[in-house]
Amino acid sequence: MSPALARTLIDVRPLRTSPVYRRLLIGRTVSTLGSFMTMVTVMYQVWDMTRSTVWTGAVGVAQALPMIGFGLFAGAWADRTDRRRVYLTGTAGSAACSLLLAVQGFTGHVPVAVVLALVAAQSAFAAIGAPASGVFVPRLLPKDQVAAGLALNQVTGQAMMLLGPAVAGVVLGWWGIGVCYLLDTLSFGASFYGAFGLPPLPPEGEKSRPGLHGMFDGLRFLAGHRVVRGALITDMAATVLAMPVSLFPLINAERFGGDPRTLGLFLSALAVGGVTATALSGPVTRLARPGSVMLCGAAGWGAALACFGLLTSPWAGLALLALAGAADATSVVARSTIVQTRTPDALLGRVTAAEQIIGQAGPNLGNLRGGLVAGWTSGATALFTGGLLCVLAVAGVGASTPELRAGTGAGVTPDEP
Repeated sequence: MSPALARTLIDVRPLRTSPVYRRLLIGRTVSTLGSFMTMVTVMYQVWDMTRSTVWTGAVGVAQALPMIGFGLFAGAWADRTDRRRVYLTGTAGSAACSLLLAVQGFTGHVPVAVVLALVAAQSAFAAIGAPASGVFVPRLLPKDQVAAGLALNQVTGQAMMLLGPAVAGVVLGWWGIGVCYLLDTLSFGASFYGAFGLPPLPPEGEKSRPGLHGMFDGLRFLAGHRVVRGALITDMAATVLAMPVSLFPLINAERFGGDPRTLGLFLSALAVGGVTATALSGPVTRLARPGSVMLCGAAGWGAALACFGLLTSPWAGLALLALAGAADATSVVARSTIVQTRTPDALLGRVTAAEQIIGQAGPNLGNLRGGLVAGWTSGATALFTGGLLCVLAVAGVGASTPELRAGTGAGVTPDEP
């Protein structure tokens, strides 16, 4: 392979540099596959039990509320003790919930509320483990490889997002929901494989104060650190203002005759664009300007979706969705790099928890916003205005936060409030 091509492709140095990171990535990838299988299986089971869109919508609520409710407290806990132990606790709890889902899947005849309760419990344990896992990449890799490690996490996660639902469909068709849940349970073995290879990872610096005091310390840091705050506001702008998923069925009906094959390609186009951009992220992750990359990516996401709202050609629309997915994936990697390299280690659990909460709540609010605007106007109008507002909001963040546009590197430095 030529040196120029090698620099274009995703940077795989972290796989050679850190065997511990390599084990963790393998475990995370397999477990993510199982998680997407469970996501599809839960939706299928709840719909099969109720034939109600209200109940299937409740699945998203059951997943989001525990993450929002437990996230900041879990982040404070992760900043007070060994992150490896916290992560193992969350992983063990999630695996136990997956096993219980498998048991009810084989036995059947449980109320739908029981299924949702298990989903909520699994999400709560995931909320415990997520802030702890946010410190792994910056602690295991050299600073100049953190962006590359995050890109590897991103590309494997998006690949599993493509593969997981397809595998779940095959397993559901051949063997049923119990086997699908059981495969997810077994996939947690890979998570334990990665986690048990981790060294102890106590916080570096002053430990978090217990209870609400520690949580508010994290919020004060976010309010005062202009770069990290700007990164999270950019994420909110992209998700709350321009999230398109709830509009896809209506856009498909308005513009493309309601063909289900077209609808299925919408989400696939986003994922394909994301995987492609991350696979070719070598030059981007080697740059010392993650703030500029993030702002351009978030603005590109909004601009591509706004243009998609104006087009009537399905193939041009799919190309724009792929471009939007590529821009979003690039922005996500850059934002995560900013958060994980500009936050002191002693606060990283709480800041990661806030990032996770925005990642959960933002898309749900964005889908709600899109649905309301589409109800008043049309799907195309909701998509165009949302994309345009996203571009304007990102431009506002960039204009008001010059530190984001500067080549800040990867070190942790103080910022003016």
